[in-house]
Amino acid sequence: MKEPTLTPDQYCQEKASKSGSSFYYSFLFLPPPKRQAITALYAFCREVDDVVDECHDAAVAHAKLAWWRNEVTSIYAGSPEHPVGQALAPLVKEFGLPAAELEEIIAGMEMDLQQNRYADFDQLQLYCHRVAGVVGLLSAKIFGYRDARTENYAHDLGLAFQLTNIIRDVGEDARRNRIYLPRDELQQFGVSEADILHGRETENFTRLMAFQAERARRYYDQAFAALPAADRKDQITGLIMAAIYRTVLDEIERDGYHVLDRRTSLTPVRKLWIAVKTWLRG
Repeated sequence: MKEPTLTPDQYCQEKASKSGSSFYYSFLFLPPPKRQAITALYAFCREVDDVVDECHDAAVAHAKLAWWRNEVTSIYAGSPEHPVGQALAPLVKEFGLPAAELEEIIAGMEMDLQQNRYADFDQLQLYCHRVAGVVGLLSAKIFGYRDARTENYAHDLGLAFQLTNIIRDVGEDARRNRIYLPRDELQQFGVSEADILHGRETENFTRLMAFQAERARRYYDQAFAALPAADRKDQITGLIMAAIYRTVLDEIERDGYHVLDRRTSLTPVRKLWIAVKTWLRG
């Protein structure tokens, strides 16, 4: 028997739920229209990210990302081909999502095809801006806000999430020959690329990771300080994400930054519990 074809929204929902991402648990507390929109945006991010992670031929990956650039144009022209594009098409106008920001996410993914090392934090910050800060800005538009300062909150929170991901995934990224930790900071702490690539955990490496974690925390604090009280209720979904991600960061620190040979994660039950507690606190 032929399986029923998924609707565009069902496709996005399945993409989000199968990912096991911490973001998914924060979406549960949104009203249906906003949940539908953020799920479609998340599915878009997953699709373009999967191009880089799952395609081992760089030329093919570049071609696929070029296809997605054309698909973004089609979304705004009202003629998308992909289920994710079809889900996004009616939402981009409703929530005021700019095409340039979707294209910038793709540009961030292209950076992964063009480089696997970062000279300094300025370079890394551009990457984080594209793959996470811009996603934060788009998400804030979906959640809703009245004060423009909320854009600073959303952008910095996105950077904090990405910096947390980088810390958590050092070993996993190294096995793909990617090192996101800035080269000048490796040198500052006396850690070589070979240490990272071969999983050699040293005291210097632990100090380097503590330095990275402290910077991530500064971005969380900077984001929270920028969020106007009037927009806190509408932005609760981002605060739920932040509570989950900060807990992951705390667990990594508590574990002694053993990120070269393991990937710290929270159980689904714990993520849901953190989400409920954060939502109840408002």
